[in-house]
Amino acid sequence: MPATLSSRVAALGHALPPALPPVANFISTVRSGALLFVSGQIAVSGGTALHPGRLGAGVSLEQGREAATGAALAVLAHVAAATGDRLAAVRRVLRLGVFVASTPEFTEHPKVANGASDLLVAVFGDAGRHARAAVGVAALPLGASVEVDAVFELEADE
Repeated sequence: MPATLSSRVAALGHALPPALPPVANFISTVRSGALLFVSGQIAVSGGTALHPGRLGAGVSLEQGREAATGAALAVLAHVAAATGDRLAAVRRVLRLGVFVASTPEFTEHPKVANGASDLLVAVFGDAGRHARAAVGVAALPLGASVEVDAVFELEADE
């Protein structure tokens, strides 16, 4: 039986959340050739954002990392939905965008973003190493502290 994204994630002690529908006028994934673009995702727990708020104003660095990991799990849920949960369908993680709601004084964005990056490298090994931007923003949808978007290279269409 071929390896699945969900089984690899489970082996790491996590579970893929449901691939939630978008909350506005966009779609969650777009495939163009071998590229899969995944729209920004946040970590959700019990119907609300996990660790809502801003880093540097009540949300700790560890909570930010957890929110980034949760957002990356949400990204992977959409990848699984787009690939039939086939781990082998993903050739490479190309790029992550990690948006961190923070105060102007907060400067640890890369450490927050490592919550997402570390998960993707754990899931895909060397193919999970990626280019990345980690940027601070004033606010995110639904009060989330972290949002992650991504670009993946998939196996070629047949």
